[in-house]
Amino acid sequence: LDKAVSRELVPLKLDKALFRTVLHRLTADDAGPDGIDRVEFQIATNPGADPGPLVKIASGGELSRFLLALKVVLAKSASTGTLVFDEIDSAVGGAVADAIGDRLAKLASGAQIMVVTHSPQVAARGNSHWRISKKLIAGGATTTFVEVLDEPAKREEIARMLAGAKITDAARAAADSLMASARP
Repeated sequence: LDKAVSRELVPLKLDKALFRTVLHRLTADDAGPDGIDRVEFQIATNPGADPGPLVKIASGGELSRFLLALKVVLAKSASTGTLVFDEIDSAVGGAVADAIGDRLAKLASGAQIMVVTHSPQVAARGNSHWRISKKLIAGGATTTFVEVLDEPAKREEIARMLAGAKITDAARAAADSLMASARP
């Protein structure tokens, strides 16, 4: 597991990171329905640093990438036909978001991948694009809407993700560039 996760970290821009799995044997009194071992994932994100618990050391962006690497490795050992990632790219942007998008796109060649994202670099790589929105309707209830986007609507949505409320021609050009670079 450690070697496989380490290999997955390279394209996610964590090639200098160390990942290891540590098993702690519990006492008979502490053993229970979850077993007699406690599993801890440890990392060192900087060369020369001592490894420590993933949950204490990883920043939000690093945590996203470690979890993506771990999920990819575990999916390879099971017959998983569909993988769902909900904001696996949180707390990252720019080149790291692009690397995550690239890894997800490659993963999609062997499985169905569904990704919830706010990152235009990740969204641009999707084969299908759905916009999910929530609206307050009569009576005060909130309703969720799902809209399948065609290619022109996908371009507008990625431009909106880049620009915010006011979509500009520059944002559309940037969306075109992202979408073009995402094609194989």
